[in-house]
Amino acid sequence: MRRLNAIGIGAGNPEFVTIQAIKALNQTDVFFFLEKGEDKDDLLALRREICDRYIEHDRYRIVDVSDPERDLGGPDYGDAVADWRERRIEQWEHLLTTELPDEQVGAFLVWGDPAFYDGTLRILEALAARATLDFELAVVPGISAIQVLAARHKTPLTPLGGPLLITTGREVAKGWPEGADDVVVMLDANCSFKELDDQGAFIYWGAYLGTPDEILISGSIRDCGAQIERTRSAARAAKGWMFDTYLLRRTR
Repeated sequence: MRRLNAIGIGAGNPEFVTIQAIKALNQTDVFFFLEKGEDKDDLLALRREICDRYIEHDRYRIVDVSDPERDLGGPDYGDAVADWRERRIEQWEHLLTTELPDEQVGAFLVWGDPAFYDGTLRILEALAARATLDFELAVVPGISAIQVLAARHKTPLTPLGGPLLITTGREVAKGWPEGADDVVVMLDANCSFKELDDQGAFIYWGAYLGTPDEILISGSIRDCGAQIERTRSAARAAKGWMFDTYLLRRTR
């Protein structure tokens, strides 16, 4: 039977790779690297650097594959995601059938942690449900951007005895989420915090966390929200892509 590893490689710094991840890397025969466009070549370079640094043999091989294009800016976000997901499932089924022989181990290297807003586990779950391809899956957790954000800003993520909500920019654009005063926001291309009524709330923002290009800004939304928006726009234009996240915190 084929075996698959979904390996969390941490948020940007090769030294975030855990000992468990290193063991999984060394057990892998075939790595599947998803290319997401030329602008993100440095993300592929990091994956190759991790393999070069930590794998102690030369028997592995890398299969590069272009990720299906997706257009999530249309009127029906759900349909767009579903279409892209289905094309990804078909692609991965073909890849695993043709590129990973029985009894070998394949791996997907997942930025950050596979559990946070990453489609890898859902695609593999859908493949398993089809029952057309037998494989055994192991998941290796990684250091997420959320953890790095808190560490870089030297602040705890969770309030004292209270909840922490992890959500997306699309949800924050609707208003401050009910039931939580501490909110981690991911996948926000529009700086949705600027739409919130409570502009006195504190924001801890970070981009390219763990990399040499890391950017950190913190303060009240009122005082630094515009700075974050300008900085984000300039950095994305210069680099061609943007990975950022932030923690919102308010006191009643």
